[in-house]
Amino acid sequence: MTRPFQVIYDTDPGVDDAMALYYALAHPDIEVLGITTTFGNVRVEQAAANALYLSALAGQGHIPVTQGVATPLHKASEAPPASIHGADGLGNLPNRVAFDNRLDPRSSAQFIVDMARARPGKITLVAVGPLGNLAAALRLEPRLPQLIRKVILMGGTVLEPGNVSPVAEANIWNDPHSADLVFGAGWKLTMVGLDVTHQVILPVALFRKIAAQQRHCATDTLLHAVNFYADFYSGLYPHVATVHGCFGHDVLAFIYLTNPEFFVCESGRMRVAVDGLAQGQTMLRRKPINYPQAGWDDNVPEVHACMEVQAEACKQVLEHTLMAPWLNTGAPSGQSHEL
Repeated sequence: MTRPFQVIYDTDPGVDDAMALYYALAHPDIEVLGITTTFGNVRVEQAAANALYLSALAGQGHIPVTQGVATPLHKASEAPPASIHGADGLGNLPNRVAFDNRLDPRSSAQFIVDMARARPGKITLVAVGPLGNLAAALRLEPRLPQLIRKVILMGGTVLEPGNVSPVAEANIWNDPHSADLVFGAGWKLTMVGLDVTHQVILPVALFRKIAAQQRHCATDTLLHAVNFYADFYSGLYPHVATVHGCFGHDVLAFIYLTNPEFFVCESGRMRVAVDGLAQGQTMLRRKPINYPQAGWDDNVPEVHACMEVQAEACKQVLEHTLMAPWLNTGAPSGQSHEL
């Protein structure tokens, strides 16, 4: 039976990306059709390796994984943030179980286009990294916004201070030119940005509880990665340190997919600053003013931006989903729960 939400997951795993992937795999209403990878939290080769590893570890090695763009569209590349996600993107895992799943030979952009053409109006793109793969797919198929059901992206911020500059969020800042193209493409798009993700703090204790319930190498690996991630955020934000937790950035994009009633959105025209001190800033036209500055006319399509969230409801649905029996509990555990 076809599940209600058919998803291509565009990602740069990444600890919170791993969290989001396992939520998607565990949720009974989500069918992950493919995982397309990009640079961002790690280099694209590592992102692809992590996507292969995480899906195989969870017994989902049949899901196609592709490797996508390696660099921003125009700006210079930045070094991946090893202090946040670890040099390997998953909290510096001490070991990895061997698997034999391999990359789909298509580029991430080509995979998106092929799937959209095969299932017009059915697919939701959930993008939680820099948006180069989506921009490249638009160049391959200009009709893509008419073929895709909707786009949900984790990135950007409207009112909340940025996390790589006072005004910019990391995913958008990493490839601002691609982001501006994606926001202006004309598809049904919702931005799940820092305005809401900074309101949802997930304690390590939650993932320890999940790992104890599931007793599986996949949830052990996630616990290890989240613990590393939480150490970073707890060292940066005193209010996060009180629970030894982390922000639920990327998983919020999937929770918006399954439970949009938890969120309050605003609509408006969105543009991205592509250079200067404001590089990566996501600017939402919140009032219908005829601005004299070019770039805000009627040709710019409206998008939605999440501005408020029911944080406790999000945590509850995450816990409920990952505590359910979605994994093969007979699989050998690859790591200790104490990692």
